Amino acid sequence: MKAKSDLLAANRQDKAPAPTLPSSKRRATSRMPASERKAQILAKAFEFFSEYGLTAQTRALADACGVSQRLLYTIFPSKAALIEAVYEANIAGPFKAVWLEKLRDRNIALEQRLLWFYREYYEGVLTRGWLRLFLYASLAEVEMAPAYITAVIKTLLDTIVEETAFDAGLALPTQLDLRQEIGWLLHGAISHLAIRRHVYRNSTSMGIDAVIRLHVSAYLAAAPTLMAQKVG
Repeated sequence: MKAKSDLLAANRQDKAPAPTLPSSKRRATSRMPASERKAQILAKAFEFFSEYGLTAQTRALADACGVSQRLLYTIFPSKAALIEAVYEANIAGPFKAVWLEKLRDRNIALEQRLLWFYREYYEGVLTRGWLRLFLYASLAEVEMAPAYITAVIKTLLDTIVEETAFDAGLALPTQLDLRQEIGWLLHGAISHLAIRRHVYRNSTSMGIDAVIRLHVSAYLAAAPTLMAQKVG
């Protein structure tokens, strides 16, 4: 994953205004093993960038971590390297490979597999912090979204559509782009549900399980029509 803009690839000297922190004084840095320090900074960076965006100053991030900016750059040689590490740990990291295995388990009804997966995905990935960071990265032209879609989501969508076709006794569309778009109809609906609840703060009397069931039911009901579509 690499930044498209000079701002994030070379840090642009951290010109973005720093967020206001509770205190202007930083406490003395406590000693801890390097691995623990790195984990601490990564956790704080995820929280920090999710709140203030990827153009926020690393000086303010260092203050939030209780370390010097010099120490921060000792552990992460550049802001781009830090952002890359945050991506690996907090954007791609929460996705579990076992989810794909269970989605392919044909001993379980497809509807139950989809309901189970999207409940897990909603709770484990589509959190407020994850969504905010993902959206901030997209606006800042950092390759988080394209990298995540290529590395994770394309395989997920193809798996869902392949299982849908098999379950319904339908021919799997030969066009890869069509299969991806069919998969996005369900995945995009669940993702936008999380955006509405966590980012827009739009809520209704319907619980998450009920809304996910609504989307899964609509997707499966439409499967015969979707699989019969042609491109070009």
